[in-house]
Amino acid sequence: MAKLAINGGDKLRKEKFPPYLPIGKEELENVKTVFESSLFSRFLGSWHDDFYGGPHVQALEREWAKFFGVKHAIAVNSASSALMCAVGAIDIEPFDEIIVSPYTMCISATVPLAYNAIPVFADVEMEHLCLDPKSIEERITDRTKAIIVVDLFGEIYDHEAINAIAKKHNLKVIEDCSQSPYATSNGKFGGTFGDVGIFSLNYHKHIHAGEGGILVTNDDKIANKLRLIRNHAEQVIEAKSMYPEKANPYPGATFTDIPQGLETQDLVNMMGYNFRMTEIEAAISEIQLQKLPSLIEERRKNIAYLEEGLKDIPCLHLLQPRKGTNHVYYFQSFLFDEKVAGIHRDRFADALRAELTPLTLRETEGIKVVCGYLRPLYLLPLFQKKIAYGSKGFPWSASGREYDYSKGLCPVAEDLHYNKLLTHEYHRPGMTKKDLDDVIAVFHKVWENIDELK
Repeated sequence: MAKLAINGGDKLRKEKFPPYLPIGKEELENVKTVFESSLFSRFLGSWHDDFYGGPHVQALEREWAKFFGVKHAIAVNSASSALMCAVGAIDIEPFDEIIVSPYTMCISATVPLAYNAIPVFADVEMEHLCLDPKSIEERITDRTKAIIVVDLFGEIYDHEAINAIAKKHNLKVIEDCSQSPYATSNGKFGGTFGDVGIFSLNYHKHIHAGEGGILVTNDDKIANKLRLIRNHAEQVIEAKSMYPEKANPYPGATFTDIPQGLETQDLVNMMGYNFRMTEIEAAISEIQLQKLPSLIEERRKNIAYLEEGLKDIPCLHLLQPRKGTNHVYYFQSFLFDEKVAGIHRDRFADALRAELTPLTLRETEGIKVVCGYLRPLYLLPLFQKKIAYGSKGFPWSASGREYDYSKGLCPVAEDLHYNKLLTHEYHRPGMTKKDLDDVIAVFHKVWENIDELK
């Protein structure tokens, strides 16, 4: 048997893994049209035709809405900005409670604070990693107004159970689908099950434009508020009030009633921002959207190959898609069985990392084998100290209630993070059969020599 690299043996994989580069000549050609037009952005933060942005932004929104079968798609500069827009658009009030996941990117849980609302953490499912409906039900109070669900690692949340809970308690659902574009449940796309859905175009997502985000909704009122928050809402509403007869404040420009059906008296959360997408990002994203089905198909083929090669390692339980869903595999995920292995997951992962190499263009991130995901978010200093706005503990200190974010709040999330969950990213499009074989060989080498680690 070969000696493990962690103990001084030869590393099994010598060369770096290929980069994830879904952007190519098609995107370049579309970006050229932006350069040739000299129109890099066309947003105007006032009551005007250009309130909606430039031609590529508007084309992307139409194409995205058609692709996902929704009434409205709104482009923004990031999925984080999209979450800001979404929480504002559902009329959240200060000290309202929003149920969030502890096991996700931080903005999905911290965004309620932007509107002086209170994040309340529910636990996640061991097998699917999304919010657990039973835990949600336990966290609901008379102040609960919404749930932010996260479609984690390519899986879709339990929309039937959670949407039923939301309907029962008159709650809004925001679906963060940043890691699960093109995932489906019973034939319907993830991101379209909530009142608002959110997609990410960040550089390490399934499709990307470097940065960017898309919101989707079938609610006309919510869509209008999303567009307003994206683009200086207070100025747009003020401008419409100033020019009620459609007098054009910009001589020489064409003019329409922007946005359609806007109720100028509805000022709830109408402090707007500059969350606007550029024409270059939109031009790249138009082509990326066309590539999405083929990129997902390659991920699924790579996962199927890896699953077949790794199925006989007894300490690894391959997480399986929820019944009726088609997974899109942001990561490949396992539950690690410490009793079978005879060692802790972290020790096993260290041995894997010692045998592997980084992804090209992401060398600074190290070896892409990860224990857990992000530490349960309520353990961040922000929540442990309850310090957000100023030094006096606002909004918690003014809420009239006590909120406990102690360790042990979400035991499944904590067990996943500290003991069980193991993920890697060596399955992305661009990997060759040899690359995948090397990944499989590394896992087997560590398992076959596991006694060296005890």
